[in-house]
Amino acid sequence: MSELSEAVLAVTQHLDTSTVLRTILRTARDLVGAEYAALGVPDGAGSFARFLVEGVSDEQWKAIGPLPRQHGMLGVMMQDPHPQRLRDIMADPRFSWWPSAHPRLRGFLGVPIRDGDLILGALFMGNTEPVGEGADFTDDDEALLKILAAHAAIALTHARLYERERELAITTERARLARELHDAVAQKLFALRLTAQAASSLVESDPERAREQLAQVGALATEAAEELTTAVGELRTPDLAGDGLAEALRKQVAVIDRARSSHGGPRVRFTCRAAHSLPPTHDQVVLRVAQEALHNALKHAGASRIEVSVQPITTGPERLVGGVRLVVSDDGTGFDPEAAGRGLGLVSMRERADSVGGRLTVRTREGKGTAIELEVPGGRA
Repeated sequence: MSELSEAVLAVTQHLDTSTVLRTILRTARDLVGAEYAALGVPDGAGSFARFLVEGVSDEQWKAIGPLPRQHGMLGVMMQDPHPQRLRDIMADPRFSWWPSAHPRLRGFLGVPIRDGDLILGALFMGNTEPVGEGADFTDDDEALLKILAAHAAIALTHARLYERERELAITTERARLARELHDAVAQKLFALRLTAQAASSLVESDPERAREQLAQVGALATEAAEELTTAVGELRTPDLAGDGLAEALRKQVAVIDRARSSHGGPRVRFTCRAAHSLPPTHDQVVLRVAQEALHNALKHAGASRIEVSVQPITTGPERLVGGVRLVVSDDGTGFDPEAAGRGLGLVSMRERADSVGGRLTVRTREGKGTAIELEVPGGRA
């Protein structure tokens, strides 16, 4: 009961989703006496956005290879709303295959994590303790796992709702930037019209000045056309697949810098040092964290300068070498991380980092600015 209470409290205390799911997974493994345990959350593309494991060493997990696809019993659990309790998973006709380094399982207990009819993920248990003939998972084990799966569903539902709120905030910010860019272009067009009128009035009385004004008309028209082309192109959803991470970030920073600095806001600069290529899921995490950190700096920091940099990780923990380091820093007011809570999206950013085996660091002091640093590995987390 104490362990079950800890798992339930993890949900009610609004800890970050990864911590909650990890607590639920460890509690489930301990209480049903499983040798191995896993919790998978699908990504909507046939693989998993999260796949947490217990009972497997780091070395063994690395040897297993890439995150599992939704095949065999994993695929069944992502589609069938009913629990699956098997005495020997390898004897089941739905069993597919395992990588050579995968632990050998016999007894299997899987319970879907559901929100109504929607399957959000699944809890998997493998091998009862002691492993052997007759050591099956029981009705009580299944009932307990259903309780924990229900609480995992609450945590995942909270995370989905919060993510929607953050996406709405980013969309709102993009709309505001579009309006500011529209205003900037409108000012250029207004100046273009006035200059053309002036040139027209000078054609007969002062041809030389009229030619100067016409030259200015050409320059203003060119600037307005470039501004419009840039605004339309760069306010689209970033094309990570087509542009790559560095170029997508450069475009985002460029449009924000033009929109903000033209209205007396902070200058925003981007630098990139030949960063390593990342898997698409990791690119997405870096982009989203950069957007979140930029949004926070622009809205809350009161900064005069914001720097966004991407560089390769060449030293440090072995699992991160070959990855990428993102830093978003400002010279603003700083803040108290403990008091910020969820308001600045720190939980969301940490969860994104955790989803790919990365690391998020926040360095800030009131009155001394802020630096958000994200490090992600180059391969599978």
